[in-house]
Amino acid sequence: MGTEIKTWQIIDGRLTVIDTTLKDAGRTEPYDLEPWLASNPEIIGTDVMIIGRQVMTKSGPIDLLGVDRSGNTVIIEIKRAELPRETLAQAIDYASNVAEWTIERLSEICTKYSNRAFEEAFAESFPDADMENLNVNSTQRIVLVGFSITSSLERMIEWLSDSYGVNVNAVVLSYVKTKGGEELLTKTSVISEEMEEERRRNKKKFEIPMSDEPGEHNPTSLKKHLLDYLGRDKVTNQRMREIIFPALLRTKVLTRDQVKKAFVDFDSKYDESKVGHYLTLVSSQMGMTKNDFLRQVVAYEYPRHHWEKDNFSIREQYRDLVKEVLTELGKR
Repeated sequence: MGTEIKTWQIIDGRLTVIDTTLKDAGRTEPYDLEPWLASNPEIIGTDVMIIGRQVMTKSGPIDLLGVDRSGNTVIIEIKRAELPRETLAQAIDYASNVAEWTIERLSEICTKYSNRAFEEAFAESFPDADMENLNVNSTQRIVLVGFSITSSLERMIEWLSDSYGVNVNAVVLSYVKTKGGEELLTKTSVISEEMEEERRRNKKKFEIPMSDEPGEHNPTSLKKHLLDYLGRDKVTNQRMREIIFPALLRTKVLTRDQVKKAFVDFDSKYDESKVGHYLTLVSSQMGMTKNDFLRQVVAYEYPRHHWEKDNFSIREQYRDLVKEVLTELGKR
């Protein structure tokens, strides 16, 4: 057997083993354990925000789906008894599907689960994190949760983590119902939280270079970059082409709130309480070092927070060029 937790209660000065299970106490995985973990994700990890429960993938539902403060998705698979080695393959299958998901998909899941936009929920859970500079879902973490673990699975987790830096861990719980009726839940981890955090901190992580410096392209090169970027079929590129740039051409300066309103004015299907998330994606695109041509054309400020762009405007000398580019794209 692998890791297993035993609990004793001191009664009348003597140790009395407490050997209880969820099943014995009439507790179940979907109706009790999942809600406990969802409402108190710190038992899974100190930096995890739950954004979905029973989230469907191509291979079945993920028990709990979370996101950590670095923007990594966290796939949480729960068993109310022993964690068999097959649980790892199941979770890897889920993670391989989640790796394909866009931030828009994650936002839809978060809104359905919490009735809050992803941006709002993330900012509330991690107020010190800079979401606009995060590459959300660039990495997936796996956390397996059960009440004991086979030695083979424990060995596999340690090997994957130590040898290949795979973000996988197992949390082993112990459910205790004392003689007085109190219910307790304790835990241990195959890899300690301190070691897991140190490994993530030391691991060379792919980061997208960011900058506020505008480009210095000549008019021909600048037009080529804009036509290529705004002509792409990706969702954020389309929103910049159809909503952001036209709105900026209609006025001198647009505040962040006015840009959000531009989404709703463009299509009433946009919920004004959720478009802040879409603006965050646009803002992130503008801040990528490689997109210096966007900053050459669009100016912005940081009037409220050092991480939040606001007061957007098209630089006066490029307004005609932007009109020309949009007109050409509209004729395609």
